[in-house]
Amino acid sequence: MSAREDSGLSIEHAHALATDAALQALKTDEKGLSTAEAAERLAASGPNRLPTAAKEGLLKRFFKHFHDILIYILIAAAGITALLGHWIDTGVILGVVVINAIIGFIQEGKAEEALEGIRKMLSVHAQARRDGEWTQIEADGLVPGDIVRLRSGNRVPADLRLLETTNLRIEESALTGESVPSDKNTAAVDRAAGVGDRFGMAYSGTLVAAGQGFGVVTATGPNTEIGRINRMIAEVETLQTPLTREMARFSKILSGVIVALALLMLAIGIGLHELPLGDVFLAAIGFAVAAIPEGLPAILTITLALGVQRMAGRNAITRKLTAVETLGAVTVICSDKTGTLTKNEMTARHVITRAGHYDVSGTGYRPEGEITLDGELVKLAEHAHLHALIEVVAVANDTHIAEEDGQWKVTGEPTEGALRTLADKAGFDAGGHERFATIPFESANKFMATLNSTPQGLRRIMLKGAPDRLLDRCAEELGPDGTPQALDRPFWESAIDRLSADGLRVLAAAARQVDDGKEHLDVEDLDEGMIFLGLIGIIDPPRPEAVAAIKTCHGAGIRVKMITGDHAGTARAIGIEMGLGTAGSLRVVSGEELENASDEALQQIAQDCDIFARTSPEHKLRLVKALQARGEVVAMTGDGVNDAPALKRADVGVAMGIKGTEATKEAAEIVLADDNFSSIAHAVEEGRTIYDNLRKAILFILPTNGAQGLVMLTAVVFGLTLPLTAVQILWVNMVVAITLAMALAFEPAEPGIMQRPPRKPGAPILGYVFLWRLAIVSVLIGGATIAMFEVELALGMPLDLARTMAVNTLVVAQAFYLFNARFLTTSSLRLDLMFTNPAVWLAVGVLLLLQLGFVYLPFMNSAFAATPLELRHWLISLAIGFAVFLIMETEKCWLAKKT
Repeated sequence: MSAREDSGLSIEHAHALATDAALQALKTDEKGLSTAEAAERLAASGPNRLPTAAKEGLLKRFFKHFHDILIYILIAAAGITALLGHWIDTGVILGVVVINAIIGFIQEGKAEEALEGIRKMLSVHAQARRDGEWTQIEADGLVPGDIVRLRSGNRVPADLRLLETTNLRIEESALTGESVPSDKNTAAVDRAAGVGDRFGMAYSGTLVAAGQGFGVVTATGPNTEIGRINRMIAEVETLQTPLTREMARFSKILSGVIVALALLMLAIGIGLHELPLGDVFLAAIGFAVAAIPEGLPAILTITLALGVQRMAGRNAITRKLTAVETLGAVTVICSDKTGTLTKNEMTARHVITRAGHYDVSGTGYRPEGEITLDGELVKLAEHAHLHALIEVVAVANDTHIAEEDGQWKVTGEPTEGALRTLADKAGFDAGGHERFATIPFESANKFMATLNSTPQGLRRIMLKGAPDRLLDRCAEELGPDGTPQALDRPFWESAIDRLSADGLRVLAAAARQVDDGKEHLDVEDLDEGMIFLGLIGIIDPPRPEAVAAIKTCHGAGIRVKMITGDHAGTARAIGIEMGLGTAGSLRVVSGEELENASDEALQQIAQDCDIFARTSPEHKLRLVKALQARGEVVAMTGDGVNDAPALKRADVGVAMGIKGTEATKEAAEIVLADDNFSSIAHAVEEGRTIYDNLRKAILFILPTNGAQGLVMLTAVVFGLTLPLTAVQILWVNMVVAITLAMALAFEPAEPGIMQRPPRKPGAPILGYVFLWRLAIVSVLIGGATIAMFEVELALGMPLDLARTMAVNTLVVAQAFYLFNARFLTTSSLRLDLMFTNPAVWLAVGVLLLLQLGFVYLPFMNSAFAATPLELRHWLISLAIGFAVFLIMETEKCWLAKKT
């Protein structure tokens, strides 16, 4: 049983019922309910508001962020350092753990605010007929069967089956994705019709753009269309990000290796060398401290945070740290059309008169652009046909455009705004025209007419509207020579078909001169003598920067799919302009086809096709799921409430910040402050850079830990004196992590980063090639450290000096290896790349100062059992570091030739 049936009198498929049948089903009539009946129904159906979901307790939400294998390793590391009495390191490690939990706690709370964003769309008051009288009531008191009145500017307070309409037009783009308001009437439609085709319905949360009417409430609260979307958002499961999945897998493997080797050390030390249990246990603890990369979570967080800052500078506000990196992994971007790929600003593109086909440049309501004929710039005074047509659409027009805060906005109908902008581009001034009478636009007539006087003192009827309605009223047209001639209807119908096939909305204009004394205008005045002037093709144009961004995404191996609630013809035309396909090959899949497809068939359709039209929120959600089932990493962009469920389900949701609804913004991980699709392409580049930098940091940090672990493991296995103490290991870990590893977070994008394909979903952070590199570096640095330690002991040097030499060798070799790690595959022996990251040189300088303090400051010598070194010791360490650098550059060159 559906939610609507649960509420008693709420009815499904009201759009398919005649008005009388809808009233009968709801047991009401046009006089409305009595107060007593409404109270009974309110008790049965509940208030007309969306339910508030139960939330987890604050403590539970906070502590669940500790449930992660890497966090467990960090807590273990903190415990070990506490046992060793190194309280500063204990505090630092625990601080990292708590900070990560706080960040996760804050970000999680943001996601739940998507539901609150939808609630803000609901109307507060409503005009309802109770006890036979119109009265204003609280909207949450509406019940199924109430009769509600709508007027221009009202927000629809509940789902209504319309009973009477007068020029009623409702802005439904938040639910349907259509770029123009929907004309409403009272006719029933097919039961299977989508929301955008239910012209006899008004839906809760939408906005009345023009006209008036009234209807009967068919559903309230959670049973409305917007309530259904609200439930979808609440029920959608969010997936782990690729980085989270990879880090979890990486952490499990790493923790397993560390535990296994520590146990092996215990077994060898006790069983093979019969060492005291306490000594072996301390050695195993030292090994664990050496092997655990406790600086990694901090580096991860800082790298992501820096990426978030850089993206903010590119107008992309990131609400979740991992979202930017996830964008770097996407293989498919699913985008809404209206307001995302297009400007959601109607624009006149073409004007057709008997004098020729004029092209109009510029987009949106900004009155900047040119009108050309056969490539030549047009002057309005020299083109009587164009002047006559523009005069009509500018004068018979009640809409205004104005600049507000740097943006041009329309007050009134978007289509009339496009016509007003066209007149401004042409340089036409409508100020000298006085209006005497008007026939307003009505859905039944689909035209608007005015009676005006011109600056020349003539009185004219000016008529604009649907081409077929105007052709029916015209017997003549303005001929090529500027005089009236017989109407060539086939010519105009062919032109209309061409414009419509390109996805344009077509309007027509006509006019005639009348007697000077005429002051009234009736529909009958339009039945004779009207002269057809021409056609105007209007479209919600693609954003030019979005076209370039799609091309960039294609070059990066990312497919872009357009999912829209608009009509197939419009979607197809925009798709061709956007570069999503060619006229001969592009296939547009309808929502009806998606509705009838099985999950398996839908996966194939989602994979093969790039444009989907007349889609509902369920269709968008199913498409995202189908792509994810194929192993794709999906980004979803949108601005309407109908996009919110899919945005929440996607691997990363991207909302429009200017025209996006609050519900959409709260469901998304990234909000574009400029509503610009090209910002997504920048975010993909930033995400790839972040992922590269994370890999570089891991590839840099792990050999440090690997070398230290190898030193401790080798000493125990072969029964040697430990070359490093636990506190010395902690010193190396700390200084390397806070200086050298941190510098890698500032690395710029590598050359050609947007010309390579996305990484494969599920691919490990470090593949076999990089594991090989990790092993080589660990062996090189660890082996050199052990060798130097043993040589110094053999030369009769004190133990403290030999260990200080071992620490110095580790630190200096890591400094040289940092320059290898800056580029994963590109050679570091390039002068043009040597200074692209000043943070690297700053980090090396800070590390040198810290290490000099470690070696020469007396209190540091006491704390870490170190001792001053001679110049020859520094020269040996520098030589070893430079040798590591050259060997690893040779390895890079060898691998490049192999692949």
